[in-house]
Amino acid sequence: MAPIRVAALAAHFGRDVERAVSKIVGIIEAAARDGIDLLVLPDASIGGYIGDLRSPDIDHLPPTVGTHGPELTRIAEAAGSMTVCVGFTEAWEGKRYNTAVCLSGGGILGLHRKVHQPAGESLAYAAGDTFAAFDTPVGRIGMLIDYDKTFPESARTLALDGARIICALSAWPASVTDRASRLPNDRQSRLFDLYDAARAAENQVVLVSSNQTGVMGKLRFLGQAKVVGPGGEVLAKTWAKGGMAMCDIDIDAEINRARTVLHHLEERRIDTYWQDNP
Repeated sequence: MAPIRVAALAAHFGRDVERAVSKIVGIIEAAARDGIDLLVLPDASIGGYIGDLRSPDIDHLPPTVGTHGPELTRIAEAAGSMTVCVGFTEAWEGKRYNTAVCLSGGGILGLHRKVHQPAGESLAYAAGDTFAAFDTPVGRIGMLIDYDKTFPESARTLALDGARIICALSAWPASVTDRASRLPNDRQSRLFDLYDAARAAENQVVLVSSNQTGVMGKLRFLGQAKVVGPGGEVLAKTWAKGGMAMCDIDIDAEINRARTVLHHLEERRIDTYWQDNP
């Protein structure tokens, strides 16, 4: 494939669904003018995130959106030939999920329901149970939702399923137990960047990481959207405020170059690893 233009967004999205969809459409239209091929929006872009990780207010949870509802239809229409990843609270079979979809003008290309749940998030959402890659116009993609990327097995499963690009959508806050006076000094800020680089480098894939900014309830989000190359190098990054991390990259050329001498996926010694299910 030829080089593509990849972008990860850091921005604030609240509980007003109509306002969020209009904002997303505007961002997509601006991205189209910039020639962006893959746009990764934050987790909970449509309808916002919970305001307290330990004790979410279950009487005032984020509004739900259906995968075939007018909100995603409008975003898909705006996307056209662009590939767009976006997060929302999904209503499915009587449960609520923290969900990400990847879509274009042709509709939904892939869907991921967040598997790993921190602290009290299970009070607000049901957990997903699958990591799977899927084909898109910009190549084979896998998605993670914030806490998922803490666990190496998540990204490794996607890479083994052929993902060349991992899109990590987040609503990742600063530490709730040990707040720093400046976000760059926050413990979660360092971990957020560390996980992005590690997941890309250990799997030799391109990782596109988005995040919310601003405040929701008791949570202060970090921003720090970025594009990471297959060697763990940061190719583009925003900081704590809103912005777009954007770069041009030949996905296959960069991954093939990274795997020329050391090919991590092929050189695994799975016979020596501890297994959950022997």
